[in-house]
Amino acid sequence: MQHDDAPRPLVIGHRGAPGYRPEHTRSAYELAFALGADAVEPDIVATRDGVLVLRHENEISGTTDVADRPEFAGRRTTREIDGTALTGWFTEDFTWAELATLRARERLGALRRSSASFDGRFPLIRLRELFEIIDIAADQQRRMLRMVAEFKHAAHFDALGLPLDELFRAELEAAGWGRGDERLIMEAFEPTLLERLGARGIRGKRVLLIEGSGAPWDLVLEQGKAAPRYDSFVTEAGLLGLAGRFDGVSVGTARLVGETRRQRADAAGAPLSGAELVDAAHAADLEIYTWTLRPENRFLSGRFRRGTVRAAFGDWAGEFAEIIGMGVDGVFVDHPDLGVDVRTMLSEAR
Repeated sequence: MQHDDAPRPLVIGHRGAPGYRPEHTRSAYELAFALGADAVEPDIVATRDGVLVLRHENEISGTTDVADRPEFAGRRTTREIDGTALTGWFTEDFTWAELATLRARERLGALRRSSASFDGRFPLIRLRELFEIIDIAADQQRRMLRMVAEFKHAAHFDALGLPLDELFRAELEAAGWGRGDERLIMEAFEPTLLERLGARGIRGKRVLLIEGSGAPWDLVLEQGKAAPRYDSFVTEAGLLGLAGRFDGVSVGTARLVGETRRQRADAAGAPLSGAELVDAAHAADLEIYTWTLRPENRFLSGRFRRGTVRAAFGDWAGEFAEIIGMGVDGVFVDHPDLGVDVRTMLSEAR
C-alpha cells in the first residue's frame, strides 16, 4: 500500500472524468487519475444475477445504447423507484452478461459534446474492474488512491433480494481489499445502508449524502411522514446527532454558494449554509464533502456565470476557490484537473 500524502481537500473524480469521457467507463476513471484525482466515485447498482455495476442510476436509457437494441425492447417497463414512477430499462432486469453487450453514453451529452463524441466506444464496467483500475494507478503513481463508493437505491434493491451491503463486502474480499481500509469511503442518501455497512465490519469512512430537499427514502418507508427531512441533518443539532454514527456528510454546492440557501440561513431554525455549515460539521467532528464542482454556466451559482450560453465555461475558478476556501474535506469534480489546479493555486497563495 502506498503512503498517504494526499493534499486537502481530496479531489474526487465524480464518476471518473465525465467532462472528458462518458461517465463510469474505464477510460473516464483512468483519465481521472491521470489528471491528478486523489479518488474516484462510482455509483453502484446491481444486476439480476447480483453483479455490482457502475451506472448513475439503475435506469440506464440515458447512459447506454439500450434503447437502440431491439433484442432488449421487451425489457422496457415502468417501475417505482424511491416513490417516483420511472419508465425505461433497469439494471435489475438484466444479467451482467447482457449488460456487458451495451455501450456507454455521456449523460450530459447535450452540454458536453466533446465527451459525447466518445459515445458508443466504451462498454459498461463492473465494480470489480474499478478496484483493479485503482490498484494499477496507485502503483504507477506511487501514491494512495481512493474509492468513494456511492450506493444507489439500497432499499429498492433490498426488496428485490439484492442487498448492496452484502454484495459489496463480497466484492471487497474478491478484489483483495479485505474488509476495506483507509482507501475506502462509502456514501449513501440512506442512513440505514451506511449503518449496515458498518455492522458488516466493512472498514472505511461512512458519509451521509444530504439531498437538497425531501427525506431519506429508507426512513420514509419506516416512518412515513414523520421521517426526518434532509434539512434537519444540517442544523447544529442535526450534525451533532450524526457524530459517532457516521464520519461525515456530503452536500450539494447549492448549500455552500447558492443564493437560495444564503437567504434561508437568516430564518429561525433554518439549515446551515456556506462556511457556517462547514465549521459546524467540523465542530461536530464530521468531515464535509461537496458535489459537484462543474465549470459550465448551467451548473454555476448565478454570480459566477458569464454570458448566457449554458454550455460555456463561466468563472468556474472563482466558484471552485470560494468552496475550497471554506475548508471542505473533499470536492467532487467532473473535470479533475480543474479541481487540482484551483487547489494548487490556493495552496501556493498561502
